[in-house]
Amino acid sequence: MSKIKPFKAVTYNLKKIKDLSKVVCPPYDVISEEDAAVFRNMSPYNFIHILLGKDKKGDDKVNNKYTRAKSTYLQWMEKGVLTQDERAGIYFYKQEYTFLGQRRKRMGFISLMQLQDEEESKVFPHENTHSAAVEDRLKLWQSLNANLSCIFVCYSDKQKKIEKIFTRDVITNPPLFDIIDSENIRHVLWRLDDETLVAEMNNTIADQHLFIADGHHRYKVAMAYRQMKMIRRKTFTGEEPFNYVMTYFTNIDSKDLQIFPIHRLIKRLPNRLDFLDEVFRIDKIKTKNDLVIMLARAGRNEHAFGLYSREGIRLLRLKNKMLINEYVKEGSTDYKSLDATILKYFVLDRIGVTSDNVVYTEDIDKASAMVDNGEADVCFIMNPVKIPQLKAIALNGERMPPKTTYFYPKVLSGLTIYKM
Repeated sequence: MSKIKPFKAVTYNLKKIKDLSKVVCPPYDVISEEDAAVFRNMSPYNFIHILLGKDKKGDDKVNNKYTRAKSTYLQWMEKGVLTQDERAGIYFYKQEYTFLGQRRKRMGFISLMQLQDEEESKVFPHENTHSAAVEDRLKLWQSLNANLSCIFVCYSDKQKKIEKIFTRDVITNPPLFDIIDSENIRHVLWRLDDETLVAEMNNTIADQHLFIADGHHRYKVAMAYRQMKMIRRKTFTGEEPFNYVMTYFTNIDSKDLQIFPIHRLIKRLPNRLDFLDEVFRIDKIKTKNDLVIMLARAGRNEHAFGLYSREGIRLLRLKNKMLINEYVKEGSTDYKSLDATILKYFVLDRIGVTSDNVVYTEDIDKASAMVDNGEADVCFIMNPVKIPQLKAIALNGERMPPKTTYFYPKVLSGLTIYKM
């Protein structure tokens, strides 16, 4: 059974911080070094100072980026920069943004989600994790004994029961926070502490399959942290703080749930691509905008991706779906049918591309610029993964190739902290 639970969030104190947009930041795993420098200079109280510390020469077990994060966190609590709510609540979270010229909004909520052993859990990941990233976040959680960023989970609510609670009982109240970030995305947060309404929400979520959209590393860290705590105890109730993880929930049935593709830049081609016409129909495309339109159209019924190079732009469409089983020897039909899988087995593996030679980005303009200025030889432009594909892969217990989905917009870090 899936269970949510209200919590007493630690948040920024608006009596101390007048402009919240200066102190929040995206999740750690989408922050580049250049962006990190911008956030650090934005405010001495930007959440980046806790979330993503820097290694320094001479660091040791006593003094390092994790202990410095803890010291900063405790100082901010002592100074009242951060403050903890007196009553437990669930935090409704609306994001408003523009996509392809249309104004959109995504509604969700932040609460705790109960963790369970893998064989009992109804929470399904869909991406693999990297051990170095898990180890890094685990050290930070252990140092602060706090959960700093939400994992991002999708539930199903075709009747919009939770959205009705929001529109009927929440949105009419003044929000806790209402900010616009550097990407012109509006973030609005409300707190709900009505136990009856929280119980209604729990009933909607209970017994559902829940799908991790974003934050696979954070979920794995939460499970590892829980396991470490359980080993040290002879008895436990299941209600201990380590049995929960701070989670952002949103409706998988909503039209405003956006998945962006993540494109693959190959820094240096290890071999030529002159074999592509053996398995792909290749069309010359005049402009990048034309490619985006034609790629989306082709993706409705075909396996296709774009090829952007200094020699020109091409649309590649798989000639024969029967070739998939010949090239891809592992995984279910759902896994084999992913465009990212087909690209890997039909192209990248054939020319010997290694993981350290691949750069991932959801920004097609950034991707094309890197090719144009010689930072990469080519870029493969992808279509987004479809929601049914994500659900099928997750329910199969499989994992997509790395960096296959990019959910937009990201849930900000610094809006809420789960103090364990």
